[in-house]
Amino acid sequence: MTDTPRWHPHGIADRLRIAGWWARDYAYAVHWQVRSVLSRADPDSFHDGDRAPIVVVPGVYETWRFLQPLIAALHDRGHPVHVIGPLRWNNRPVPDAAGHVADYLDEHDLSGVVLVAHSKGGLVGKYAMSLGSSAERIRSMLAVATPFGGSVYARFMLAPSLRIFRPGDATLVELSHRQSVNARIVSVYGRFDPHIPGGSALPGAKNVELATGGHFRVLADPRVLAELAVLAS
Repeated sequence: MTDTPRWHPHGIADRLRIAGWWARDYAYAVHWQVRSVLSRADPDSFHDGDRAPIVVVPGVYETWRFLQPLIAALHDRGHPVHVIGPLRWNNRPVPDAAGHVADYLDEHDLSGVVLVAHSKGGLVGKYAMSLGSSAERIRSMLAVATPFGGSVYARFMLAPSLRIFRPGDATLVELSHRQSVNARIVSVYGRFDPHIPGGSALPGAKNVELATGGHFRVLADPRVLAELAVLAS
């Protein structure tokens, strides 16, 4: 299910719009990476709430603190929000990171969980949704700017933690075959993503293309919280 067809730029005006999205996107990323390093927020302070439990999974080279604005907004709406401390900067292979998610759910005896994930976090979340008995604890997932189909740029990367996003990567291929969970996933992404030129549409999921662009700044789009409200109702 897709709200709008995939947008393709045409002409100078669209190119200028993309340049603006790109600049604002990286300004947002730098701002919140700096804030995340300086933050002293206690993750346990977000555990109270009487609505559906949320488990947050950040993207590669992001700690949970990078998503703190979204975490605070979810907590303010009555959701207990949990983060996976051992993920650190989330630069482990996807199966390993998913194992940490599964261990956390089992250790804290969480059920009816809604995963909220950014970028690589959506791959980790989908893996966890189909991984052993802990998968039964996960109700659904909201994935923002996740490279479900990989990124053509990854083939030019030297770091193994980035090369895993190549479209032919074994883990991505394996995940593409795990389609039974797709109906419980909402994939939200921008019209233009500087890291994922092919977009984040996932067959069988609810795909929501935003009217704006970017890979990081889309986290602050009101539609993200709106979709979460529906998913967690």
